[in-house]
Amino acid sequence: MSEPVVSRRREVSHTSARSLLMTVLGEYVLPRGAPVWTSVLVDALALLGIEEKSARQSLARTAAEGWLVSERVGRRVRWELTGPGRRLLTEGARRIYEFGAGGASWDGTWLVVLVSVPEARRDLRHRLRTRLSWAGFGSPESGVWITPHPDREDEALGVLKELGLAEGAMSFTASYGAVGSQDAMVARAWDLTGLEEHYEAFIGEFGALAPDGGDAALAAQTRLVHEWRRFPFLDPRLPRGLLPDDWSGAQAAELFHDRHAGWRPAAQARWDELAS
Repeated sequence: MSEPVVSRRREVSHTSARSLLMTVLGEYVLPRGAPVWTSVLVDALALLGIEEKSARQSLARTAAEGWLVSERVGRRVRWELTGPGRRLLTEGARRIYEFGAGGASWDGTWLVVLVSVPEARRDLRHRLRTRLSWAGFGSPESGVWITPHPDREDEALGVLKELGLAEGAMSFTASYGAVGSQDAMVARAWDLTGLEEHYEAFIGEFGALAPDGGDAALAAQTRLVHEWRRFPFLDPRLPRGLLPDDWSGAQAAELFHDRHAGWRPAAQARWDELAS
């Protein structure tokens, strides 16, 4: 079987039964490495406000995309992650749990990629923007992509090769010069104001939340991870010196790691009760 194509844009576009299912699979099923009954997944999603019909449809869609495989045991059905599904969720878990855990110092070096896409090729322009944005690049001008992470050059090259754009593209590393303002360039390349609003909404939702009981803990933990998993897609992880003062992303990261560690025992225990 060929390996499924990851549709990251759909993964982060909105809260849905399927995206919540992926969060549940990554948080509870992946670490255990064992099949799980349909009823367990349906009951867990019900705690998150997902109706049974939608839960079952999301299971079918996820299996059709190659992330899950089903097995009938008598009148019951259980689900197991496929190899590609395990790899997808393992990589996702790494990004989620490591994100915001701390940043390295920066020596002021920028990676600049120049790539031209004809205006008529809107589909290709959209795919390029989606893939390079996912890799943390910003675009201050049409055809110009920048990142303060020069080690992402191989990733950018892979994207350009995949899209058939590598032959005409160029890349180089440089420090910012004397013309113009580096802060202004950053503001044009990334919407930090909008990103900070997302962080503040996250802090507002989970800062005062105190789940009481197993069901509440499982629901809160799942929602916490589900909302946090958007940020590796949205945040380019700029060095601290390029961010506004009192950057709320740092507070949000501290909150996520604190809540995740605090709610984890009760949430995992409740999952084991459901699964048993």
